[in-house]
Amino acid sequence: MNTYLLKRFFLIIPTLLGIITINFFVIQTSPGGPVEQLIATLEGEADGNLERITGSGSDDFLSSEVNEDSETQKIYKGAQGLDEELLEEINKLYGFDKPIEERFFKMLKDYLLFDFGNSFFRDAPVVDLILEKLPVSISLGLWSTLIMYLVSIPLGIKKAINHGTKFDVYTSTIIIVTNAIPVFLFAIILIIFFAGGQYLDLFPLRGLFSDNINQMSTIEAIKDYFWHLALPITAMVIGSFAGLTMLTKNSFLDEIKKQYVLTAKAKGLSETKVLYKHVFRNAMLLIISGFPAAFIGIFFTGSLLIEIIFSLDGLGLLGFEATLNRDYPVMFATLYIFTLIGLITSIISDITYMIVDPRINFETQK
Repeated sequence: MNTYLLKRFFLIIPTLLGIITINFFVIQTSPGGPVEQLIATLEGEADGNLERITGSGSDDFLSSEVNEDSETQKIYKGAQGLDEELLEEINKLYGFDKPIEERFFKMLKDYLLFDFGNSFFRDAPVVDLILEKLPVSISLGLWSTLIMYLVSIPLGIKKAINHGTKFDVYTSTIIIVTNAIPVFLFAIILIIFFAGGQYLDLFPLRGLFSDNINQMSTIEAIKDYFWHLALPITAMVIGSFAGLTMLTKNSFLDEIKKQYVLTAKAKGLSETKVLYKHVFRNAMLLIISGFPAAFIGIFFTGSLLIEIIFSLDGLGLLGFEATLNRDYPVMFATLYIFTLIGLITSIISDITYMIVDPRINFETQK
């Protein structure tokens, strides 16, 4: 097992390199980068200022305004293209005055040291931005994943045991309905009914803590924390637990029908012992295999709409805004971190395989 884990850890390096390389060249060669966006902004502002000035009807006023500032003169040339010196300054500002291969190798060198540079549009180190947003994403992802597994796995097992009964039919109906409704719609419904919409006003609408959190005791602060998270987490769990529940049920149904289960029952083992000693171990392997993808999806990308609706400033919203603004340092840093966490989570998943079923030996796999 140690050799296998060592190989997996070494494979992280080429995997990260491949993902970063592909995304770097695709994104950096695509039109509409930060330089183009800033140029478009400056040209728009220049045209607007020029229209405002010429609208005064005074040539003398226009002359005095334009000659007032040399930088303003450069921008006023926006109708005919920005000044070449200004364009050079913009390219240098974003590092685009260097060849693309030089930028790429510099990025790789910095990323090895976890130096992600500064955000183009927020004027702050990327690491500081990520650390600032991380508590929100950890809170949403951790508690949502935990509650989803605590609800879905027991429910799926119970549905498998009671397959075809009224309980199975009723719960399946509820699961199908919840799975068909988008997560953001659940969030809106919860706000309407429980957060000052048209009915009750029981929960807050924004933030992770109240404004007076520093004046609260530890117990009060914990209560306030979960009070703010109640609706966002509920919306995420309701909209996401259907797939895991049905996967658990089908996995257990497949195992229950196998010959070794009938043999164990024939030997006199109780149904509970057969279910949790033999069936559980084998059925959980399929569920564990899908954990890394589910974890990354819920932990990061799945919370974007929830963050927007409940005014929670987390990594999902940060990544979305960085994509819109072509904030390359933030985009590549979040991609790098998400990929790294996903690869490490996959290794943890393999370790969990062996804990659940010690018969699995990755050293013998070819």
